[in-house]
Amino acid sequence: MTEVRLDKWLWAARLYKTRRGAAEACQAGKVKLNGRSVKPGKSVKAGDDLLITRKLYKQQIRIVGLQERRVAPKIAITLYEDLTPAEDIEQSQLVRTMESAFYRDRRKAGRPTKRDRRAMQKLKGKF
Repeated sequence: MTEVRLDKWLWAARLYKTRRGAAEACQAGKVKLNGRSVKPGKSVKAGDDLLITRKLYKQQIRIVGLQERRVAPKIAITLYEDLTPAEDIEQSQLVRTMESAFYRDRRKAGRPTKRDRRAMQKLKGKF
């Protein structure tokens, strides 16, 4: 196997959860192959560079191996080499933790859950 469709490879390498998601990202221009926006049916080969635009950062990848079928995560990470700068990864992790803290605090501000209600009743002595 010397070439594979881009959407199949992205799905097989577990960079997207579904092949449809990979295809939609390609069509939206979020995946660039060697600096150019490409369609999902474009063939990729070992040595090609990908730039994947994520919500929080841009992921730079070099294709090392080819695979058409989805494989185990341990095998999938051997299909590519992550070239994303460490600063970008750290920044995205910081933003993720800030977002999760924000949403975790917002959940508490709304209507109490069943667990929260039981805890309140226990404190009040009605349980």
